[in-house]
Amino acid sequence: MTPSLLSALLVGVGGMAGAVSRHTVDQRVVGKWSTVTVNVLGSVALGFIVTASVGDAAATLAGTGFCGAFTTFSSFAVGVAELAEAGDYDTAARYAFGTLLAALVGVAIGAAAGGIVG
Repeated sequence: MTPSLLSALLVGVGGMAGAVSRHTVDQRVVGKWSTVTVNVLGSVALGFIVTASVGDAAATLAGTGFCGAFTTFSSFAVGVAELAEAGDYDTAARYAFGTLLAALVGVAIGAAAGGIVG
């Protein structure tokens, strides 16, 4: 199997698992909290993957595939835009900056855990 075919398969399998996991979170967490949840959890996971010595195949499967399908910037951006268009600028700003801060803290937590393991 060529390296590019293997990478594509790893991304596809990881993406399938990430999409199913995202759907599961959407079924259990209401509204914009679902988007916050997947983005923060995905940030923790990606912080871990990047700093731990997981190897290229695992990073492709879990980082590009799973985290790429699990997290969502587009839903986050639409959520901020909807709040702003409704004139709720304070909530839009809190949602935008709060999500960004939580995701960055998530990356730091994941990176710390990955550094310990890796």
